[in-house]
Amino acid sequence: MKKLKTIAIALLIVLGTTVSVAQNKKINIENSKITWLAKKTGGQHEGTINFTSGTLVFKKKALKGGSFVVDMNSINTTDLESGKGREDLNGHLKSPDFFGVEKFPTSKIEFKTISGKGKGLYTVTADLTIKDITEPVTFDITVTGKTATTSFKVDRTKYGIKYKSKSVFSDLGDKFIYDDFDLTIKLEF
Repeated sequence: MKKLKTIAIALLIVLGTTVSVAQNKKINIENSKITWLAKKTGGQHEGTINFTSGTLVFKKKALKGGSFVVDMNSINTTDLESGKGREDLNGHLKSPDFFGVEKFPTSKIEFKTISGKGKGLYTVTADLTIKDITEPVTFDITVTGKTATTSFKVDRTKYGIKYKSKSVFSDLGDKFIYDDFDLTIKLEF
């Protein structure tokens, strides 16, 4: 009987070390960042947005999932000097013309499918929710050490952001804002 118990314990130890458990790694919201770039005829603006929370999921060091919440009230323009122009643009981006942060204070992204491409590179299809509208986005993400980075384009009109969109309004002439904006994301965990 004693020998049977020893064999059972040894078997549990072996099985316990071979079964891989998913690891949730919370992002460091102070060191993780999102930068954005939006273009219009004759110029562009860029800035930052902060995370509220986020987690990457790994299994055997391979990326298997992730979800993040973004504080839309933190949207900030970085290419303008401090002052009225910058405050006006930040206020306009927070208004219902763009992100309507009073009604929609957060945006979310949740990884749905992930395929490995080798050497820490993955293709992710995720649900991106802005203004309570969820649409899929696909992008490549690179994981190196305790950092993950990605860049991708977002079509704002899919999220009900139509202000000065040439694809929505035909009478804008050359006074339009491009529908796509760029997001560059660096995650530290």
